[in-house]
Amino acid sequence: MSKPSKPSTRKTTPTRGRADLSRLRRVTDAEIARTSPPALRNLPESVWQDVRVVSPVTKQAISIRLDQDVLDFFRASGPRYQSQINAVLRQYVEHVAAATPPRRKRVV
Repeated sequence: MSKPSKPSTRKTTPTRGRADLSRLRRVTDAEIARTSPPALRNLPESVWQDVRVVSPVTKQAISIRLDQDVLDFFRASGPRYQSQINAVLRQYVEHVAAATPPRRKRVV
């Protein structure tokens, strides 16, 4: 006869995408500076002037052909390189959309 299994002590609620807000509120500026990636240390205040909150949108999986050197560049940056490619493309779309006058509807 088999033994009854013990209840799992592991946390069963998903944690991905959920911040531990109480821990984040306790983080000091010194700890943030110490753990920041080198590329983000000592950023000038002007960097934050045009920052905006972006709500996550559903992504669509596609197949895209990229030049090898372009792909190598983004892959070298580490994990989430596809998100970085998406961010560059989004900036391009917003730039072009802002520079293009809106089209008028044709009245028949």
